[in-house]
Order: sequence, then structure tokens, then C-alpha cells
Amino acid sequence: MPEPAHPEPPFSSAPVQELLRLIVKAARAHQLYLPNNPIYRGALDALRTGFNRVWVDTNELLLDIGESEIRWFDQPVLAGPKSADNLAWLFYKDGIRALRIDKGFEENEAMQFLTIVQRARKGSPDEDDIVTMLWEADFGHLQYRYVELLSEGPPDLSGGAPLGEATQAASSEIRAATQQAVQESREGGVVRMADFDSTLYFLDEGEIEYLRAEVRQEYEADLRAKVTFTLLDIFEAQADPGVREEVIEHVHTLMVFLLASGHFPGVATVLREARVALNRAADITPDQKQRLESLSERLSAPDALSQLVQVLDDTPVLPPHEEMVELFDQLRPSALATVFQWLARIRNDDLRSLLEAAAGRLAVSNTAELVRLIQAPEREISNEAIRRAGALKAQAAVSTLTDVMTEGEAGRRLVAAQALAEIGSPGALQVLERAIEDSDREVRIAAVRALSGRAYRPALARLETVVKGKAIRDVDLTEKMAFFEGYAALCGDAGIPYLDSTLNTKGFLGRRDDAEIRACAAIALGRIGTPAALASLRRASGEKDVVVRNAVSRALRGSVAV
Repeated sequence: MPEPAHPEPPFSSAPVQELLRLIVKAARAHQLYLPNNPIYRGALDALRTGFNRVWVDTNELLLDIGESEIRWFDQPVLAGPKSADNLAWLFYKDGIRALRIDKGFEENEAMQFLTIVQRARKGSPDEDDIVTMLWEADFGHLQYRYVELLSEGPPDLSGGAPLGEATQAASSEIRAATQQAVQESREGGVVRMADFDSTLYFLDEGEIEYLRAEVRQEYEADLRAKVTFTLLDIFEAQADPGVREEVIEHVHTLMVFLLASGHFPGVATVLREARVALNRAADITPDQKQRLESLSERLSAPDALSQLVQVLDDTPVLPPHEEMVELFDQLRPSALATVFQWLARIRNDDLRSLLEAAAGRLAVSNTAELVRLIQAPEREISNEAIRRAGALKAQAAVSTLTDVMTEGEAGRRLVAAQALAEIGSPGALQVLERAIEDSDREVRIAAVRALSGRAYRPALARLETVVKGKAIRDVDLTEKMAFFEGYAALCGDAGIPYLDSTLNTKGFLGRRDDAEIRACAAIALGRIGTPAALASLRRASGEKDVVVRNAVSRALRGSVAV
């Protein structure tokens, strides 16, 4: 068999990927079920269908075998860890480096091939390897390329019969040497185990380690995942309503058991595979679909999710990060309220970051639910929904946030104002324009800073009214500064006459305006920064009042802070 080249693939790799997946599934069915089992027959029928889809575009399939993946035209079509469940590793460890499957293989040779895969997975070091089994099978529609793992020098990648005369001769020599060693030991009256160390039947360190690894893997194998796969395989293959109802009952029971035992990877596996089964199974009734989909809703229900988060928050060491991400990825939109509620209570920082990521994912894909939660009666849920709406710049939330801005609680209005500032749409800025006259100081400051930051000129008239009014003299310096800076950001040179008059002009009997107001006017002129504004500031550079003089000096240096 010639060395395969890797030109551009002649067609999409999707049919080949699906075929490899069906081979894996058929191999699993061949291992678990008897030939008369409907699941077994269904897996073989699906495999033949997969081959037929590939044969539409080609008459032969060339596959390169790597340690952990199988490639077609240098594109990965099957990948997995180095275990007996991975076809790539199963072939690679015995020296197989390429397979060629010709049209017609699925008719008479696929069953024999699945039997070889099953034997290889269960085989011990004393049994034949895959190369030997393929050679004995003498396939007519399958060829393979292998390397001689025990040979010296570079590997032999040639095709042909894998077992040659040299191998048989080597085996004969080993057996003869063994018999001679045994005979010599018996003549001496003592049989020593050391005499057998190099015989054909003695396990070397590599073989012992292989057995240990296989035993360890068997003990560490997650039987709950296999139960899940088996149940959902039955659900896919059996259209009988009674059978499917029984499977659904078992899956629900398994889900409860996994949740109660804290086996979170198993929970994620059940939810993920249930969705896959819903997409693949035929003739699903609406009731069956609803009951399988309710598995995710069960995890997302407030009581179940709250209990789960509480347990995780009390756990000294969280499960692995990947397992937690996979679990929270299964949450449904109905979980958003519970997640928001717990974000304010969690003590574990790692768990909080995981929940925040889940909340972000759910909020992005379910804007309607996010907007609905803004009006939730629980303040911690509502406030978190408001913050998330702002972070996502959710235009759909503006109307609901407008209602929040009319509420009596100042803290809620402030959170809503900050969210509207982040959204920054014309509608949001219109709401903030009205908030300039809010009864709460923090809300007014947040509104003014947002409007000036967005250069929202329609707000200039309201700002000018406040800046020129009497009420501004009774507020603290921070609020005065916010309004004057906002006014300067929007008015431009048109506001210089008023600001210059406030800073430099003496009133009746030579009295000047309040020092804080004059300092704010100086900062505003510095914010405008045009030649006319700077000329006004220079006229006040000799000011005697220390507050005003410092403000003028800083404004001239380009600072906006007092």
C-alpha cells in the first residue's frame, strides 16, 4: 500500500466524520448487545447508511492513524484520549499507521471488522495484536499499513502480509532456547525462575505496566456515563412509546441520583446527551420531548439550583474548573434569577467568577428574560439585572429603566442611571436629561457626567438653567464642579461670556461672586480651552482669593480638578 499523500480534500470532511462516529457507535453496540437486539441492528443499519453517504463522492477512503486522532487528507475526523475506547490509539499502539477502505466493505466485512475491534479492546498481551487479526481476516476491501514495533532501525512502512518468515523463525528460535534452558535446569536438579526471564512467556516491564494501566482504567471508568449512553441509545433506537417512557423515567432517576451524590460531570453528561438524543431520534412525541427537555429545567429550578450553589459554596475545594463550566453551561434561561440572587451572597471567589460567567452567557442569549428581571420584586435580583443590562448595552431595557427612574428609592435610580449611561442610546440619554433635576445628589451627578461624556447637546438648556440659577449655590463643591464641567463640555465658546463674567466681573459695590462658584467657572473655562477661554483665565491669574487662584492656575495647566 503506497504512502498516502495529502492534497486538498475532494469533498467536505463532514460525511467522513459522521462515518467514524457511526463506526465507534457500532463497535460499542457490538460489544454491549446481542445480534438480535434492535439497538445492535439499528447501529449496523446506521453504519451502512454512513458508508453510502461517503460512497456518493468516492470509492475509497484513506485514513491516517495517529496516537490520538484519525486524519483524512490531513484533516482530523476522529480524536480522543489514549485509551481503548479511542479507535486511533487502539490501532496505533499495535503499529497500524493507515487504513484504506474500499466500496463494498460495509456489505460483508464490516461485521468481522467490528469483531476484531472488540477482541483488541478486551485482549490480553498473550493474544494476537490487531496486525495479526487483520492479516488472518484477509479482507478484500480493507488494506492497512503498519510499522514493525520490535524492529531495529527506521520503521518499515511497506504493505503486504504483516507476518513474514523472519518473525516465524524468531519464534522458533525462542521456543528452542526455552526448551534447552528448562532441560539444563532439570538436569541440575533445580528449576530457577531466572532461567525464564527471557522466554517467550515472561512479561517484560512494558507488558506489566500495560496490564496495570488497563486494570486501573477499568476501575476508574465512569459506569454512570456508560449507563447514560446505553439508556439514550435505547431511546434513539426504540420508537415504542412504552420503551421510551421507561427510558425517560430511568434518566430522570439517574439525574436525581447524580445531583444528590454531587457527581457534577455526570449531570452535565446526562443533560448534554439528552439534547443530542432529541436531535437524532425519530418520531419523538411532544410529551417525550418536553420530558427530556425538562431535565435542564429541573437543574435550573430555583430550589435545586439554590441547593446546588449552597453546597458548592460550603465546599472547601471546588470540583475541577472544566467540570464546573460544563455543568453551568447546561443552565436554562429560567436559572437567571437564581444566579443573580446568589451572586450577592457567595463567599467563594472562584465560584462567584463561574456564576458570573454563566450569568453573562444566559443574559446575552436571553435579553427578554433579563429585561423582565429588572422589575423583579427581589431587589438583589433586580439591581443585578439592571447592571447586566447596562454592561450588555441592551437597548430593549431602556423603557423598563425609565420606569425605574420614577421610583422613590434613590439607590435604585442611581443604578438605573449608571446603566442608562452605559447604554448611551438617544432614548437612554433623554431619560438621563430629565434626571438632571432628580431629587438625589448622586443621581444628578451621574446624569450630568454621562451627558457631558457623550457630548449630548440637547441637554445644554437644562444645564444652563441650573448653572445660572440660584440653587447651584446651595449644593456641595463636587456637584457644583460636575454641573459647570458638563456645561463647559456642551456650550463651547458660546458660554465664555457668562463664565468670564462669573470669574472676573465685580458686582454691586465691588463684590464678587462666591469663591467656589468662581473656581468652578475657572475650571469650566479650562475645559473649553479655546484662546478666548484662556484669555479670560489669564485676566484672573492675579486673583487674591487662594481657592480661585489655585483653580485658575490648574485650569491654565490643562487640569480639570481643583
